Formats: sequence, structure tokens, C-alpha cells
Amino acid sequence: MALSLVDLCSRKVVSDHGWSARWLRCVPGELYGSLLRAAFAGCRPLAVGELVQRWPQRSLRVGEPGQSPPNRLCVQALLLAVVRGLSDERCALQLLDLCGLQRDEGSVGDPMGGWSLTVALCTMVVQAQTGAQRVQRREVERERKRFLAMEREKDVVKRERAPHGTATAGDVRDGGEAEAGERSELAAREQEVEAERLKGVRRRMEEERRRDGGTAGGGGRSSPQRDASDGARTLVIADLFVNARSWERVQGALAATGPLKLQCRYLRVEELSVSSIRKLLELLPPCRLLGIDIRYSSLGVEGLAALLPQLAAFPALSSLRLHYCNLDIRRDQEGQQEALSAMSLGLAQLVHLRRLSLTALRLPGQLRMLLSSLSQPLEALELLYLSLSPADLAFLSCSRHATTLQLLDLSESPLESALPSVRRLLSQASGTLRHLTLSGCGLTDVLLGALLPSLGCCGSLRTLGLALNPLSAAGLLELVRMAARMASLRRLQYPYPLEDYQPGLPELPSSAQLLDWPLEESVGGRATAHQLDRVLRESGRSDLLLTCDLLHYDNDSVC
Repeated sequence: MALSLVDLCSRKVVSDHGWSARWLRCVPGELYGSLLRAAFAGCRPLAVGELVQRWPQRSLRVGEPGQSPPNRLCVQALLLAVVRGLSDERCALQLLDLCGLQRDEGSVGDPMGGWSLTVALCTMVVQAQTGAQRVQRREVERERKRFLAMEREKDVVKRERAPHGTATAGDVRDGGEAEAGERSELAAREQEVEAERLKGVRRRMEEERRRDGGTAGGGGRSSPQRDASDGARTLVIADLFVNARSWERVQGALAATGPLKLQCRYLRVEELSVSSIRKLLELLPPCRLLGIDIRYSSLGVEGLAALLPQLAAFPALSSLRLHYCNLDIRRDQEGQQEALSAMSLGLAQLVHLRRLSLTALRLPGQLRMLLSSLSQPLEALELLYLSLSPADLAFLSCSRHATTLQLLDLSESPLESALPSVRRLLSQASGTLRHLTLSGCGLTDVLLGALLPSLGCCGSLRTLGLALNPLSAAGLLELVRMAARMASLRRLQYPYPLEDYQPGLPELPSSAQLLDWPLEESVGGRATAHQLDRVLRESGRSDLLLTCDLLHYDNDSVC
């Protein structure tokens, strides 16, 4: 991407930190955004800190989609600068949006991972609260000393004006009583002064809140100060990643009442109990949360049924992901059908749900009960390791969700006995489907050949995942030829052909066997890759990426 002249100049300006004291005094506020992007791109944490500490605008968003995430050092410098900016009169920051900033640990560029960023954010919020309390205590102490000095001056004036004479025992006693009375009166006055000071603070906060409300733009949009319900100066919005190690710290930061207010847009929790998740949800404002991702938590059907009504309190919640949450429906267990009905009713209360992801929940034959209860059709449906039955796929192909799906993942569901339903499902979703994953579904050359016409009709498909399927080299070539004819397709995740594995592999291997079986170290694998590349070159499809990578394949990363 070609850089503009402003961006090129910004990179030159931030490259030498020794000149920052000079150019910061004369740079207009309109250029701060370009300078900050240049500081991130050049990994200049000192420049990042100085820019954010003096940020002249009301809002700042870091982590734009499609951009490389900032370096870890730059993110740490940004967070420290936000705290320093609270005491800097030049800083006008009221809304800091860090959503989408975190990346996987160890990625290219050393970005900050979700857990590390969450802990750093919580530390920043608590530090800001502690600093504000320290400043407040100093102000109270300064006010108390000033009041005591004024009272001492008044006492000196009274003594100087009083007539001289000898004091009797009664006078001494009366003087002691008077002194005690003066001390009590002094304490009462100190309390009155503190009460007046607090009233003054509240009055100023109410005036600022009314002033911001009067000057806010139309269309029902609220200002950042009004969004921070406890009068916080800056609202911080981020995606949070919480597990058992960070739960208490996150809970303390969300409940903090300092100058920074932390709110969450997408919440990911791991290895937390139902009670801990519910306590965490109670601290989140209902209007902000858009999605929740629960992983490796032993919820059980009863726990999820108890949690779903609380999720219904978030009107903007559009995404629900449940991965390895110990949801196992067994008909022979008493009360399981009632618990499933309660879970279905809870899903019905999520009126804005558009994305549902279920992994390893072991709910064979129950898909109709779950999806029929939803009030709106889904746009994304991920059903991984669910052991879907032919009846489940038959229902899905005829449901109202089939015509609205943009993302579908049926990994690890055997499709041989449900091939007509899958073909009907693809036909129904052909106009909207953009991402499809059928990894580990037991697709042989014959099954894939029967499925290719339906796949070719998906005119909007951009990513296709078919890893861990027992395909031969000939079947793989047919797949790539079909993919090359799909103008919208941008990425194909293909399996290694059976010829590339070492001898001893079963005739129809499972996905687990394909994953664990060693590959040949000869030139066979490279020969297959060369053949696939030749097909693409002959078709003129340089924009189609072929990959067999299982670790870095993400449907959401392709627009």
C-alpha cells in the first residue's frame, strides 16, 4: 500500500525522539493521528507515550481492522500515557477504544496477547483510581491545614483583644471547658468544610454532565462522559480475556470508580465456574457487550440454562460461543430433557443473536430443539465435534437459517449418510454463504465428486476448509480445478493426499489418523504442491491461496 505524503513525513518526524520536545509544541491536533500511526509502525514507544499524553481529541481508537497490531512496547507506553494524561491539562481524551487490539502470543511483530492486554488494562484502571484517591487525600489534608491555620489566627486575635488580668481557679476551669468546647467546635467546622467540599465536587460534576448533555449531537448519541455512569473522566472499551488467574483483578477493575471506567465489548472466559461468570456479567453495562465466548468451563446443561437468562439482559448481544463446556445430553439421565428445554427457552430470549458456535457439546438429535427456539435466523453457525445425526442435517437444510448463513462449520460430522441434506443445505445457502468448513467429515473422492456441483454454485464463497479428509491426489486436483473456477474464492484449505503418507495407513482413515500419521519425507509432497500451483497458473488465479496449515486458519480473517 502506497503511503501518503503526510504519512511519510510523520514517519520521519517520529524517527528521532530527541526532537520531540520541539515538534510537539507546534504540531496541530489534526496531525496527531498520522503521527501516532507512524509511531506504531516504526515501533517508537516514547513517541507513542508523548502523543497520547497530550492527545487533543475526545476519542482515540487503536486496533483498526485490517491493520497490523502495535508492538507490545508501544501498547504498554500507550496505557502508561493514558494514566499520565489524566493530570495533563493538554489531554482531552474521553473515549479510548482498544477493541480488536490483541493478537495471539508470539505472532509476527510481538503483539500483546488477549490475557496480557486484559491484565495490563486492569492494572491501568486500578492505578488511575489509586492516584486519584491519593490526590483527593492531599487536597483534603491541605484544606484541613488551611482551616486550622485560619482558626489559630482567629484565636490569636481574640486573645490580643481580651483585657489583661490574673486568672482565678474558676477562670482556669472555665478556660479548660472553653478550650474543649473550641476543639469540639473546630472538629464540627472541619466536618462542615469537608461536606461543603464534597457538595462542590458533586455540583461541578452535575454541571459538567448537564453541559455535555446539552452540547451532544443529535440522533440519540450520548457523550463519553455520560456513558461513564460514575463520573469517570475517560471511558475505556476493550475485549477482555478472563480466566481463573485474572478473574479477581478484572472484577476489581470493572468495579473501580476512579477517573478511568473499563467496559467490555467481547468477553472471553476460560475455566470459570457459573457463579464466577455471573458475577462478572453483573459488573458489565448492558448496552456494550456484543459477544461472549465461554471455553473449558464445566457449565453443564443446568448451568447454561441458569446463565442464559442473565445473558438476555444484554440487548446488543449477537454472538454466543460455547467450547468444551461439558454439555452432554443423555436420555437415560433423569431431568436431562427438562434441562434441555430450559436451555432452549433461554436461547429464545437472546433476540439479537446472529452467531452461535458450539464445540464438543455432544447433542446428537437435539439441533431442532435448539435452533427452532431462536427468534431470528442466524448468520454464522459453527457446529464442531457435535456428532450431528442425519436428522440434524436434514432439519438444518430445511430451516429458516439455511438461507441467511454467511459462515457454516460442520467439522467432524460424518456426511456420507446425509449427503442429500448437505447438498440441499448448500443450495439454500448459495446466495449468502461466504465461509464453509467441512474438515474431518470423511469426504472421499466419490463423496467429494458428488458434492462439487453444489459447492460450485456458492457464488459468494470466499474461504473453503476441507482439511483431514481422505482424498487422493486425483481427487485433490479435481477440487483445485473446481476452486479455480469460483471467482469469489480467495482461500482453500486442502488435505494432504493419501499418497503423501507413510505406508500402513488404513484404506478409509479417520481424521484423527490423518492428523497423527507421519508424512513421507520424499519429494512426493512437494510434487503435489507443484501440481496444484500449476493448475492455478493455468487458470490465471493468482489471487487464490492454497494452504494445508491447520494452526493459522481463521475464517474471520478473510473479508
